[in-house]
Amino acid sequence: MTDVPVVIIGAGPTGLTAATLLAQYGIESLVLDRWETIYPQPRAVHLDDEICRVLGRLGLYQEFSQISWRCNGLRLVDRDMRVLAEFQRDAANGRHGYPEASMFDQPELEALLRKGLERHRAATMRGGVEVTSLAPEFDGVRVAFTDSAGRPDSVRAQYVLGCDGANSLTRTSIGAVMRDLGFTQRWLVVDIRTDVELGAWEGVHQVSDPVRAATYMRVGENRYRWEFQLTDGETADDYREPAALLPLIKPWTGEAPADRFEIVRVAEYTFRAQVADRWRDRRVFLLGDAAHLTPPFIGQGMGAGMRDAVNLAWKLAGVLDGTLADTVLGSYEAERKPHATAMIRLAKLIGTAMTEGGELGNLLRRVAAPRLHLVPGLRKRVLATETPALHRSALVVRPRLGHSLAGRQCPNAPVGGGRRLDDVTAGRFALISTTEPAPAQRADIERRGAVLVVARPGSPLHHWLRRGFAHAAVVRPDATVHSAGRDLAALCAAIPARQPSKTP
Repeated sequence: MTDVPVVIIGAGPTGLTAATLLAQYGIESLVLDRWETIYPQPRAVHLDDEICRVLGRLGLYQEFSQISWRCNGLRLVDRDMRVLAEFQRDAANGRHGYPEASMFDQPELEALLRKGLERHRAATMRGGVEVTSLAPEFDGVRVAFTDSAGRPDSVRAQYVLGCDGANSLTRTSIGAVMRDLGFTQRWLVVDIRTDVELGAWEGVHQVSDPVRAATYMRVGENRYRWEFQLTDGETADDYREPAALLPLIKPWTGEAPADRFEIVRVAEYTFRAQVADRWRDRRVFLLGDAAHLTPPFIGQGMGAGMRDAVNLAWKLAGVLDGTLADTVLGSYEAERKPHATAMIRLAKLIGTAMTEGGELGNLLRRVAAPRLHLVPGLRKRVLATETPALHRSALVVRPRLGHSLAGRQCPNAPVGGGRRLDDVTAGRFALISTTEPAPAQRADIERRGAVLVVARPGSPLHHWLRRGFAHAAVVRPDATVHSAGRDLAALCAAIPARQPSKTP
């Protein structure tokens, strides 16, 4: 390939999601990755129901459900493993129609994503290459790279998506820098395989210990992960042998001998909170860890990158097929950067509350945590998987003051016939209304290529609109509400006149 509409640098979950979504719209892309095959080490382990919804859009959720482990929520425990508070998740169906918390092994997820990408002729995957430079050209970007033998090559792209991780060459090439949000902690991350049945509560355990904060989670039938905060002078090398590691995991493993546990990986991670100062330079965009790094305390690191891909893909597809003006691409950073920053600040807050403060902090947690359920609305807020609304943009029309559904995710609610909303909208704009539009309005909706969904009284979508003080809402292809209100005619007119047509 010498010319391609989109080059995607990095074949992690963010890059593969972007490539698949573009392919669904019939947009060709070339994915370049330094690894010849899937990177074998486990990293991310958690997805919420919104990201499972993304997998559903990719046509991969059923396969993912076979390799994932449902998580019942979060327990806060003290150093003696006494439960301070418990927050249970819906292990069946949340507001998006999927389990609210799922655990998994990242290499297995990436294998599914690659397999899914192979179904689309519009996407080409090339591994074992190292991208060396990006150079702007007229109406495009020249992407230079070398193969595994060191032979140079290049391709010209109309747009480049930098999904190349924390040490992003793409970020460096556009002159962007990471801005620190003031959080740095060193942690030991341990992945173990064992046939020992631990008998622990099926959820995440967060150990609030001023000496050794820790996290435990089961991520599969015989797979477990522990994370321990490292003290000054400690490194991962101190814990690579089972005998050294066993005292740390003993609160969960009991008297089981070390030879019953196979160490998959022991690694040191520095948890950081950072956001790139800018996410775009003309035709080059940053996504995923190239644009933001989040501490893992709310399990949103990988999900944030997949949200980037979902936000950008349909806009880019519309620009490339001529159905959207290229000015819409400015909404990507305007929407995603504040959202990602808010989630990072939340993760930082949770991490600080769970791990900092020494013995005084530990005392406060022991006193306060069992009483959290007494704070009005707090339990609901902690358990809610709905993320903050996107900021106002050209594609999020919301008032500066007052409540609005605009910028929020429309729930993937049942719409009858065993289908959910996403099955009906299929990656297109939709108008959801509590009333039947007039024939002329219905014709206008169809002319604009949108889907009409009438929310009947008593249906989940009807309740959703009423709670949002709206009679109707325009919903974008990424399930974000574009605009909402009571003037049906105005909302019909707010649907962009043309949208990209979904290609099976």
